[in-house]
Amino acid sequence: MDMGTVPDQTISTCTHCDRAIPSANIELHYAHCSRNLERCKICYEMVPKLRAEEHYLNTHAPVSCSLCSETMERDILDIHRGENCIRRMVTCEFCEFPLPAIDLAEHQEVCGNRTELCHLCNKYVRLRERYNHEDSCNRIQDNSAGSSRYVRPAERDDGAQRRPRPRPRPQNDLSKRRLLFTIAITGIAVMLGSIFFQRKTDPSSVQ
Repeated sequence: MDMGTVPDQTISTCTHCDRAIPSANIELHYAHCSRNLERCKICYEMVPKLRAEEHYLNTHAPVSCSLCSETMERDILDIHRGENCIRRMVTCEFCEFPLPAIDLAEHQEVCGNRTELCHLCNKYVRLRERYNHEDSCNRIQDNSAGSSRYVRPAERDDGAQRRPRPRPRPQNDLSKRRLLFTIAITGIAVMLGSIFFQRKTDPSSVQ
């Protein structure tokens, strides 16, 4: 046989651990495997018989949550503490106060009914309605600003055609005008009267 080649080896499966073992070593392997290893009934892994109990306690034994004392399998403990434990600490969405999850709903029912002043419309709004109110309030403010900036052409034309009304004359000016008009009429009447009187008394006019 050529020393550079490796003879073909047939493979057999161990009936105890289901591993593929060269047929030449299968009997020796089986004797060692069946004497020292056993299959975990939960995860089906082969573990040493002397550490089977340790494997179970460290991997599969139920454990208690340190927060709520609920018993569960070890592999879901972290998920329980982070998402499901009723005693895990959570934060109120309105005041950001930390409290146990079991008390959150009752706390937010009260906390969400508190009111704060809206700086846009100067109205008091409940905290649970704050975000929806701010959105609608911003839209109203934007629409109002756009309307105030837009002036219709008709309004511009009407404004251009308007002229300032004449200011009413003071009552004193009117009285002065009436007095001057009366004096003028009286002066004219006196002049006409004097001319008529002179003509009536002139002797040359009699001849």
